[in-house]
Amino acid sequence: MTENQKLVFENGRGEQLAARLDLPSGTPTGWAVFAHCFTCSKDIPAAGRISRRLAEEGLAVLRFDFTGLGSSEGDFANTNFSSNVADLVAAAAHLRDNFEAPSLLIGHSLGGAAVLAAARRIDEVRAVCTIAAPSEPDHVRHLVSGNVDEIEASGVATVGIAGREFRIQKQFLEDLDAQNLGEELGALRKALLVFHSPTDEVIGIDHARRIYEAARGARSFVTLENADHLLTDPRDARYVAEVLAAWVSRYIEERPVTAASGADAGPTLAHGEVLVSEVERPFTNRVRAGRHELVADEPTSVGGKDAGPSPYDYLLAGLGACTSMTLRMYADRKKWPLEGVSVTLRHSRIHAEDCKECESETGYVDRLERDIHVAGDALDDEQRARLLEIANKCPVHRTLLNEKQIPTRLV
Repeated sequence: MTENQKLVFENGRGEQLAARLDLPSGTPTGWAVFAHCFTCSKDIPAAGRISRRLAEEGLAVLRFDFTGLGSSEGDFANTNFSSNVADLVAAAAHLRDNFEAPSLLIGHSLGGAAVLAAARRIDEVRAVCTIAAPSEPDHVRHLVSGNVDEIEASGVATVGIAGREFRIQKQFLEDLDAQNLGEELGALRKALLVFHSPTDEVIGIDHARRIYEAARGARSFVTLENADHLLTDPRDARYVAEVLAAWVSRYIEERPVTAASGADAGPTLAHGEVLVSEVERPFTNRVRAGRHELVADEPTSVGGKDAGPSPYDYLLAGLGACTSMTLRMYADRKKWPLEGVSVTLRHSRIHAEDCKECESETGYVDRLERDIHVAGDALDDEQRARLLEIANKCPVHRTLLNEKQIPTRLV
C-alpha cells in the first residue's frame, strides 16, 4: 500500500508551492520529481497515475504545481519557462533538505522540456524521462499565436487555453525566444528515456526524434502506440510507469524496500534465522531473512493497513515455494520435460466433524488446499502422477505434518 502526503515548499521568490509526495510502503529505492504539462496541475490524471504506480514499484515521487497553477501561490502571468525550471530546482532542494535528493526527473509535455533544462542544475540527478515533450519550449507559442500582436503591443493579453483563461505577458514570449534546449541536451550527461506517441496530435513525434538525436548520454526511446497527448487511457499511464521503473533501476542505487523508513537495520542474522519486528501500529511488521527484507501486515478488513502479506499468506507462500522448487529439482534430475510450475494455495478452518480424514473429532482443523499446475505437453500421465507424489514430500510439507516443537522465551 502506498502513501500520499501533502506538502508545501518555497520557490526562489518565497512563494509557497503545493505538492504531493507519493511514497512506497517501505523505504524508497529512489526519489523522483514529476513536472506536469503546460497550464496543467500536479493532480492531472496522468501525473497521479504514473506517480502512484511508481510508488508501488518502490520509488518516491514528488509532483507539484508550478507557480500560479493549481494550489500554488504566485501569479501565472509573472511566470515563464525559466521560472518553471527554477521551481524544479527548488523542488529538488526541498527533497534534499527534508528527505533525499532526487536521482530521477520526469516531465510531461512542456514539463518534459523543463526537466531537460533543469537536470544539469541538480547534481544528484542521474536519469531523466520525458513524456510527449517538445524539443524546444517555443513550441507552446502556437497556443497564443492568435494573441501575439496584442501581447506585443500592450505587454499582456488574456488567452484561452484548454477551456481556461490565462494572462500571458510579453516577458513570457521573450523568455521562450531565449531558450536553447538543444544546447542543454548536448551538454546533458545523464541517462535519458523518451516516451512519445506517433499519434500525438499536440506535439508530433518528430520532437521526440530531435530530443533523442541531440542528447549525448545513454538514451532510450519507447513508442506509446495509440496513446493521446495527455495519456487519458489509464493503461498508457500504467505502461509508462512500469517501463520507467524497470529502466531507471539501471541508473539509481538499488536498496531493499523495508517496512518503514527510519527503522534500524538490527543485528546480523545467521543463516536460517528470521527477525520480525513491529514498525507501525497496529499490525505492520518488518521481516528480515538474511539480506532480504519484507513487510507483513493484516488486510484493512481486520484493521490492518494491507502494507504486505498476512502471516497466513507467508505460510502459504512458504509451502508453495517449497513445492515448486522441489518439483523443479526432481524433474531436472530425472531430465523430464517439465516446462513450468505454479502453485495456488488457500487456507481455511473447518469443523473437525466434517473432516473424515482427520484424527481430531472435535473443534476446528486447519485446511491448506494446494492446486499444482505443471506445464509440459511432453509429460506423460505416469510422470505427472509421480510429480504429485513428490509434491507431498517437499520439506515444508513434511514440517507442517510432522510433530513440531516451538520453544518460546521472553527476552
